[in-house]
Amino acid sequence: MQAIILAAGMGKRLKELTKDATKCMVKVDGVTLIERALTQLDGLGLSRIVIVVGYEGKKLMDYIGTLSIKTPTIYVDNQIYYKTNNIYSLYMAKDYLTEEDTLLLESDLIFEKAVLEKLVNDPYPSLALVAKYESWMDGTVVTLDEEDNILDFIGKKSFRFSDVDKYYKTVNIYKFGKEFSNSHYVPFLEAYCKALGNNEYYEQVLKVITLLDTPVIKGLRLDGELWYEIDDEQDLDIAESLFAEGKEKLKKISGRYGGYWRYPHLKDFCYLVNPFYPGEKLVDELKASFTELLTNYPSGMEVNSLVAAKYFGLKKEQVCVGNGAAELIKLLMEMVPGKLGTVYPTFEEYPNRKKDELEVFTPGNRDFTYTADELMEYFGEKDIAILVLINPDNPSGSYIPRKDVLRMAEWAERKKIRFVLDESFVDFADGDMEENSLLCQDVLNRYPALFVVKSISKSYGVPGLRLGVIAGGDTAFISRMKKQAAIWNINSFGEYYMQIAEKYKGDYSRAMEQFKEVRSRYLAALGDIPHLRPVPSQANYVMCELMDGFDSGRLAAVLLEKYNLLIKDLSAKRGFGNRQYIRLAVKRPKENEQLLEALKTELSGPVR
Repeated sequence: MQAIILAAGMGKRLKELTKDATKCMVKVDGVTLIERALTQLDGLGLSRIVIVVGYEGKKLMDYIGTLSIKTPTIYVDNQIYYKTNNIYSLYMAKDYLTEEDTLLLESDLIFEKAVLEKLVNDPYPSLALVAKYESWMDGTVVTLDEEDNILDFIGKKSFRFSDVDKYYKTVNIYKFGKEFSNSHYVPFLEAYCKALGNNEYYEQVLKVITLLDTPVIKGLRLDGELWYEIDDEQDLDIAESLFAEGKEKLKKISGRYGGYWRYPHLKDFCYLVNPFYPGEKLVDELKASFTELLTNYPSGMEVNSLVAAKYFGLKKEQVCVGNGAAELIKLLMEMVPGKLGTVYPTFEEYPNRKKDELEVFTPGNRDFTYTADELMEYFGEKDIAILVLINPDNPSGSYIPRKDVLRMAEWAERKKIRFVLDESFVDFADGDMEENSLLCQDVLNRYPALFVVKSISKSYGVPGLRLGVIAGGDTAFISRMKKQAAIWNINSFGEYYMQIAEKYKGDYSRAMEQFKEVRSRYLAALGDIPHLRPVPSQANYVMCELMDGFDSGRLAAVLLEKYNLLIKDLSAKRGFGNRQYIRLAVKRPKENEQLLEALKTELSGPVR
């Protein structure tokens, strides 16, 4: 068996990175694509590797000459690479195709060793590696029958998003049996080039072959094996995180702060959303209005304040809507001068806006719990202008009951301190949701120094819409906030969601009840895992202390690399000292079980 690599293209979409070098010389985590591919091929015992070069061909050949590759390497030069496509590059290597079984691959791919091994070890002679289609993918897709025969190669013109459940993306790695190349592929390749020219893709020949009555090439489905195609700088950025290792991989993926639909096998236990809401009917209603929402401007701030106020039973003058709670937190911290009182460890979006003006209370217990009386006693002697309470707190899940929060609001009025209550997670707390919340018109009117912040993303499970609200009885201050925000600070999808959300309050309540049952079982199961101490939580996450020398950063890296599970390593958060803590989101039972099993495996043995 031999390999043929197509490496003649210019890679223009990688811009400066391919200005003086071919695309396969671009590095991912310090190693060029071509070195990775050749090293993996070199371990397969092939008779030779044929490389079709073109753009910066001499530079590529010279570079390959510096690598320690034992397999004989042959070059084919496509001198008219600038006006042909990859069908012509393969045409130039057609004589090699007819001589041996062949692994055919493109040079802009990065893949793990298991990908090639899967293809080589499969006994079927002619195969196209395929992966289940994901929303981020681009290029040729195929459909398969029950026996993995390729029914059709589907290009951009015939692609239908309504059929994506049936589609598989070609990985652009193939195995062509010698007989298949002689009887089918090469004759059709010659005829196709003669009839339609050289500015086409070699997959077009396969598309024609699949129209024959007798299937001669099958699809081989990948099952989680890692690969990526690098066409542009964004692809390169994602590949850097996919193929990094250990803590470096954790750093790169965590540093993206979301966008994890580009990582279809990743289970995200780091970011915090409601796993049971929204329901299918609400989503279907959003889908039904998609085109209208996409092609129309949203309303301005005043209208959206009215929509949000209606849902929470407030006056529009009391409410400001934000592009997520993060926008409102930024505005609030900028508009209130003076020192900020906060608790450590906590959600750091607030203190990060007041880094040089902080008064910090740190609970003196391993669960990092605290009471209203402790906070009032501590901050009563401090010169602060604003006090923030995250309730339940993040990451500890610590919770102060409503009656005690009201005492704090009254205390803040007497002290002339602005009191910010962030209750983004309060709906997850035990008890009646409406009774737990301070988003009430009479409460806000009674305590003008009180401001209530709520992230719609977290409790309502719609982080992609970027919605948050702040409400307060100081309507003059709220009015100033609205003027500081952009008039179109939320999009039409967010506005429409708020408009229809009231119809689904019953579904939301039922989802929360279901969630609380799952959390209870989750907490109990975490308590059975050795070297792990879960902290009781009233939120949609559980903070856990690692015991007996286990390291939170190492555990997070291992869970990501071995199991595709992303958790929050809390070692970088302020307030923990030298203790090791992690935070685990609560998800649906099947996903929770995956994490629990991984934790049992990694924490059952001695410290590693």
